[in-house]
Amino acid sequence: MNILVIDCAVTRLSIAVKTDDKFISHTYDIGMRQSEILVPVIDELLGKAGITSKELNYSALTIGPGSFTGLRLGISALKAIELAYNVPVYGISSLVAYSYSFENFCLPVLAGIDANKDKFYARINDGTNTILEDGDYEVSEISAEVSAFEKIIVCGPNAEKLALSLKDAGCKTELIVQKANALTTEALIKITEEMIEKGEKPLQDYDGPVYLRASEAELALNKKSE
Repeated sequence: MNILVIDCAVTRLSIAVKTDDKFISHTYDIGMRQSEILVPVIDELLGKAGITSKELNYSALTIGPGSFTGLRLGISALKAIELAYNVPVYGISSLVAYSYSFENFCLPVLAGIDANKDKFYARINDGTNTILEDGDYEVSEISAEVSAFEKIIVCGPNAEKLALSLKDAGCKTELIVQKANALTTEALIKITEEMIEKGEKPLQDYDGPVYLRASEAELALNKKSE
């Protein structure tokens, strides 16, 4: 099975290709310059894997929450491949992808992304149940949920900042911060394979990124209309 996966949800861009005998992954910490390299990097990784876009069986990406620009960029690239070669695209929660590698540690997992304005996109899972659904939360709201546990793993691209914010908010739970980011692309591939095995449907034509907050442009437009 040939799979291409992309994580464009944050400024750190991660891409991987998996075939029956190869796994090739690159990560680029390039800020908001993802659009400059995404398509060339996809071509480069496919070439290293010895396949072309039309030989892909599936693709997947982090569909949100995250950067408005990054999410649109990732889905546009994979939808273009789908349109050209009929390659199904699977959308996966960014927070699910970031927490996936830690969910066998027998502790609850808090995944977080800095959403600015003193808020975080966050999710809590205890390995069996989702305790806090993907959302755009104040630190106090996250702290209230975290306080139910003695210990919790904190992960994601902004884990350290989230943990510090929780401590500043008076959270007494022991926060086990995963400073080194897990390989998101490997998690995306495993999650995609699980979705395919379960018969879950890929993204439909009308599906797009999951935005948990209005963009700055939308906020400005709404303000003008008030």
